[in-house]
Amino acid sequence: MVGLNFGTLLGGSVLTESIFSWPGVGRFVVDSISYKDTPAVLGSVVTLAILFTIVNLIVDLLYAFLDPRIKSEYQSSWKRAKKK
Repeated sequence: MVGLNFGTLLGGSVLTESIFSWPGVGRFVVDSISYKDTPAVLGSVVTLAILFTIVNLIVDLLYAFLDPRIKSEYQSSWKRAKKK
């Protein structure tokens, strides 16, 4: 569940770091937006998007590996593809 809610955690970090003045990625993004530092904002957004994508990929792969129903579906589709 943590992996699937990772985007919410990233958004919450921006809010938490801004309210409590903690240094971090969220605070860096907010400061970069306020200073109109376009390269820093773009770099942060791309980095967070890649991190979000990697975490979701890992969660999907683990889910397919751990759940026998999903595993059997992949195996049956692999067998059908081999027959063609």
